[in-house]
Amino acid sequence: MGTVDDMNLTRRAAAFDLGVAVVAAGLAAIAAWQSAIVINTPIAGPPWIRAIWPLLIGAPLLLRRRAPLLMWILLWSAVALQAVISGDSTEGLELMFALFVGGYAVAAYSRSLLRAYIGLAITAAGLTIDLLTNHDTMSGQAENLWSAGFFIAVFAGLWLAGVFVRGRRQAAIQAERAAQLELRAAQAVADERARMARELHDIVSHNLSVVVLQAAGARTSGVPAASTLEKIERSGRQALVEMRRLLGVLRQPDDQPALAPQPGIADLTALAADVRAVGLPVRLTITGDQRGLPPAVDVSAYRIVQEALTNVLKHAGPAHAEVTLECGPDAVTINVTDDGAGAAAGGRPDPGHGLAGMRERAGILGGELTAGPRPGAGYAVHARLPLSDPED
Repeated sequence: MGTVDDMNLTRRAAAFDLGVAVVAAGLAAIAAWQSAIVINTPIAGPPWIRAIWPLLIGAPLLLRRRAPLLMWILLWSAVALQAVISGDSTEGLELMFALFVGGYAVAAYSRSLLRAYIGLAITAAGLTIDLLTNHDTMSGQAENLWSAGFFIAVFAGLWLAGVFVRGRRQAAIQAERAAQLELRAAQAVADERARMARELHDIVSHNLSVVVLQAAGARTSGVPAASTLEKIERSGRQALVEMRRLLGVLRQPDDQPALAPQPGIADLTALAADVRAVGLPVRLTITGDQRGLPPAVDVSAYRIVQEALTNVLKHAGPAHAEVTLECGPDAVTINVTDDGAGAAAGGRPDPGHGLAGMRERAGILGGELTAGPRPGAGYAVHARLPLSDPED
């Protein structure tokens, strides 16, 4: 529906602009033929300038929305051409109509406020030529001077109105764009939460399955061994930790538990190889003891590196990436950097909505994640995932 509505609006705007151009050309034609119907002085100059005058005045108005500054240049060029060739500029209704409509358009539809000011500067230059070559104005009669002042005042009011309308339109566009970006970021967070819910479901299900199997074995044997009870205790505690982290994470109702094992830090070597295969050189360094990591931290570390490298592929252009991961006694620290096009060079105007999901993942685990351009060029992602339960 939105596309159809946009097309209809575009067609109506084009039809309106055509109508405005036809009216301006019609008034110019009547003035060129020196009819008494329109209040104006006869257009001075050779016959050929009067013959093309309607085209010179009407045709540029077809561009009033698509290329307002070009329209304004063409319009004032026509005025200057007639004034210079004839030595007596025209001042009829056909000219006022075209200049009033064009003056509003150059302020309201210019791509930037700077272009609107350029249009105002062009007006000053063109108006100077027009006034200096107009016999009535140069006569110094008060009536003619008042007419010139009235024209300038009306034009200034219409130009300011165009600037105001342009500002309101730009504000509405920016607000809509911000709302769309916020919606997309929220969707990225929701998608990441849903994926985390699936992963944590698998982790908790595995640990509880171990508890059930160990307990069943102990009950069957009649005399549970200390090692069996220790395994049950450890699996149960781990399941409780992961379930506590799972609380509050929204899960989509149509999601099904994944059957494949979830990836972890041990799978980063294969991930780096896959990324190299698609053209991004990656240097991977993993230090510390990976054994005994909480499954949620193990999976999240993999996912953060995966998303960070994906962003490098999408946004950095030709680059090299470096991944360092340190498994410390209290936390897993992740650094992903690249030397591609930095934000200052225009390479990453939008850092990617995957960052919202990565921050959400780190936050749920009680950690933190920062990301931003590096000095000069490149991008850096830093994350710290604590190994202890955030509720402890």
